[in-house]
Amino acid sequence: MRLPNLVAIVTGAGSGFGESICQAYGAQGAKLVVADLNVTTGEKVAAALRARGYDAIFCAVDVTQNKAMEHLIATAVQHYGRIDIMVNNAGISHANQPMLNVGEAEFDRIFQVNVKSLYLAAQHCVPVFRRQQSGCFINIGSTAAVRPRPGLTWYNGSKGAVVLITKSMAVELAPDKIRVNAINPALAETPLLTTFMGSADTPENRAKFTASIPLGRLGRSTDVANAAVFLADPASEFVTGVCLEVDGGRCI
Repeated sequence: MRLPNLVAIVTGAGSGFGESICQAYGAQGAKLVVADLNVTTGEKVAAALRARGYDAIFCAVDVTQNKAMEHLIATAVQHYGRIDIMVNNAGISHANQPMLNVGEAEFDRIFQVNVKSLYLAAQHCVPVFRRQQSGCFINIGSTAAVRPRPGLTWYNGSKGAVVLITKSMAVELAPDKIRVNAINPALAETPLLTTFMGSADTPENRAKFTASIPLGRLGRSTDVANAAVFLADPASEFVTGVCLEVDGGRCI
């Protein structure tokens, strides 16, 4: 067990990367707060974790709302007594399209979900970590912040913010023994796949994107989950401020 009895909150845990991270953490002995805006999928993930013998609860959350994030952190502390790992995974994108076609409301929503959520998580989680003199943030970024694809300009920008915020948080919070890292996945087989592609998920369209990845396949949610275990593992206590590309070599 690499995370025995460590308490982890995972946002956007009802599907995709978040669901896989919960499964990987549960297998490593973590206690889980499955957080998602979608109550149906979030409850389903939490129930599946418990069915496998893992300790998991569900908490509904809109990561763009201050009171909702406050409630999430309070729920975790009330139920488990502490928080060791905060995974800011919830994220959205606009469809792949010309930058000027994205409306203002959609732009605002992307930055609220992808960037403001980190601010709100810090507001409510950092005081808990400071009291404990320990804690770990893992922010899910994207290779879009390192090697942006055309047609995803505003999403790319939001993930660029995630990368810089991660590094800045790491420097500022290091004296409090709080680690902050990020994972930058490549295009992966998740519910957002067709959004990023801007086209139907066909073998031909997949081939166009796979061709840009040296290892020759799209990412999998388990790739990200394995990296999230590494970054949360107490054995990684000297790793902070790292934005780890899990991308099959795309950013080389």
